[in-house]
Amino acid sequence: MEGLPVYHGPIGKEEGERRLGQDGRDGCYLVRNSDSVPDVYCLCVLCSGYVYTYRLHKSTDGTWAAETAPGVEKRYFRQVKNLIKAYQQPGYGIKIPLRYPVTAQTGSSQTHATGLSTMYGDVHPPTSPYRKKKKARQPLS
Repeated sequence: MEGLPVYHGPIGKEEGERRLGQDGRDGCYLVRNSDSVPDVYCLCVLCSGYVYTYRLHKSTDGTWAAETAPGVEKRYFRQVKNLIKAYQQPGYGIKIPLRYPVTAQTGSSQTHATGLSTMYGDVHPPTSPYRKKKKARQPLS
């Protein structure tokens, strides 16, 4: 994992959100260690002001998979870089295709030459500074 340019290590959820929010473009992404599950990583992607997080885990046979939307077939990859390349394409069950890698060396985003992907994941709680504030609903009269 250390050789992957988008791997930021054990930076925590808030720092990951800050780094994605600093870039600000829909589809910017990074990989970090999970805060809550040992030996699991998180693929985090920004979409419309929300950070979507997908757990990446290594199976007993050494292949990698991401948690995706219900009903989407789980796909396994020999390397995380192959998983990331695949999730740059539509139809893989994530919210938005991976477009702009936020690299750990510079903390900045560099445009990837290849396209998109979509996946369903956990949205961080409303306390995230990068979530859009919703207007309060007015009671019906």
